[in-house]
Amino acid sequence: MMTSKILFAVLACTLIVGCDRVDPNSPLGQRQAIFKDMLKTSEDLGGMLRGRLMFNAERFTQGATHLDEISRQPWQHFPQVRENLDGSQARDEVWQRQERFQQLARELEASTAELRAAAQVQPLRKPALVDPVAKVEAACRACHDEFRVY
Repeated sequence: MMTSKILFAVLACTLIVGCDRVDPNSPLGQRQAIFKDMLKTSEDLGGMLRGRLMFNAERFTQGATHLDEISRQPWQHFPQVRENLDGSQARDEVWQRQERFQQLARELEASTAELRAAAQVQPLRKPALVDPVAKVEAACRACHDEFRVY
């Protein structure tokens, strides 16, 4: 009897947690996946420059290229009208101030393109990458400060 109660409680908790998930095919789910990929990639690049990770020129170049490619993807997953979904960390201002939001998106794309170009110069030298990485991080932070709910 006790085993069935415990099993029921575990099943109920699993169902409750499962219901809170975002549909990965929804616009919200798609942009969250891209943003998580962007975060992981930029953290790895910054980690290589700051000594948290071992610097690997080939991996850095691949990461910079990947970051540049995915930096252009999340914007298409912001519908014209805000979704009524929990789980979004976007402020209403994303939809109310589209011109500014798009401006910051273009600034991020420009900074990742600059980083990608810097990462193509061989031999790769860490000091030449510090400013481009800082610009990417600043572009991310600027958009988060204006448009993300913390």
